[in-house]
Amino acid sequence: MRPDPSGALSIEVELVTGRGRRWWPRPGRVVSAGAEHTFAQLAEAVDRAFGRWELDHLRMFVLPGGVEVSWSAWRDGPAFPDTLDGRRTRLGLLAPGSAFAYLFDLGADWTHLCTVRRASGIRAPALPTLLDGWGVAPEQYARGAAHDAPAARPAGLPPLLRSWRQPA
Repeated sequence: MRPDPSGALSIEVELVTGRGRRWWPRPGRVVSAGAEHTFAQLAEAVDRAFGRWELDHLRMFVLPGGVEVSWSAWRDGPAFPDTLDGRRTRLGLLAPGSAFAYLFDLGADWTHLCTVRRASGIRAPALPTLLDGWGVAPEQYARGAAHDAPAARPAGLPPLLRSWRQPA
């Protein structure tokens, strides 16, 4: 079932890893976006919602079935080979209930579990917008804050990323 292009999607975004650490409990944000918005626009909203200020990093989404969406952080470069271009690919690919991953700064490995929670009857915002959030987002660059303590990986992550797959 595809969402109505005029309706809003509610996308829950939970931070799973970053800077070599697994975060538990996971800080999360809820972003409202429309089916006509691009993955690049969603990424910008997520990065703002998590307080990121240095945005010249590579980004990528991994969708169900291993479909990858990417683009150059500098906006004039091409998508990675064999991926969909996130500046043109629309969120309309997502179905309510689907889960996908968002990776920010492939060196620091900020990974996020994203879930389309519902397609509401309200109109989509002009740009993807923060609706809600919980937990303290860790600083983009380590500052030794007390809330940056690592945590054990809980079970139950979908196997979208190699690091999320359970050992054999």
